[in-house]
Amino acid sequence: MHLVWDWNGTLLDDIHLVVTATNAAFATIGGPVVTVDEHRRGFCRPVSDYYSRVLGRDLTAAEFARLDDVFHECYRGALADVALAADAREAMAMWAGTQSLLSMWFHHELVPTVARFGLSFARVDGLREALGGGFKAAHLKTHLLELSLEGPDVVLIGDSVDDADAAEAVGARCVLYDGGFTHPDNLRARGVPVASSLVEAVAIAAG
Repeated sequence: MHLVWDWNGTLLDDIHLVVTATNAAFATIGGPVVTVDEHRRGFCRPVSDYYSRVLGRDLTAAEFARLDDVFHECYRGALADVALAADAREAMAMWAGTQSLLSMWFHHELVPTVARFGLSFARVDGLREALGGGFKAAHLKTHLLELSLEGPDVVLIGDSVDDADAAEAVGARCVLYDGGFTHPDNLRARGVPVASSLVEAVAIAAG
């Protein structure tokens, strides 16, 4: 069995930085300040829809692109201070099979960041497009094709409803971690196993 890890909000404990960067983006157009709890309850993909809900109006493609630029500029500025989830290394060491990493963060930034933490995977894939915020399903399908894997031979551990949707789309199992971007209530409503730690998530995935 192969394990696909999500990165942001799962292995990387960056929810506070994400909220800070989101608020920096909102501030450029007079938007509200959101708390971590509000972000975890409201966050969804595509990210443009989440922004529109918070701002109370639809965004043009150009507006979202500008907000995305501000978000990532702020995010990059403080990324060096972000750590892995407390039990990330222990959880990875528990898994007996192969492991890979699939993130919706930019590939060219993801790869050196993963290397900085000294983590090793069978494959690491990030977003290779200029603008992000979309759904994960198509990216997971490509990721598995590159690994020559079929969905039923895979389990994905992530922190969002979109992770569960992506796993379902390829016929893979999914375990959701409640310490990331999404409130536990939203995760439990999706109807897949939810874990309160990454160690617990791996134990469920291996069961």
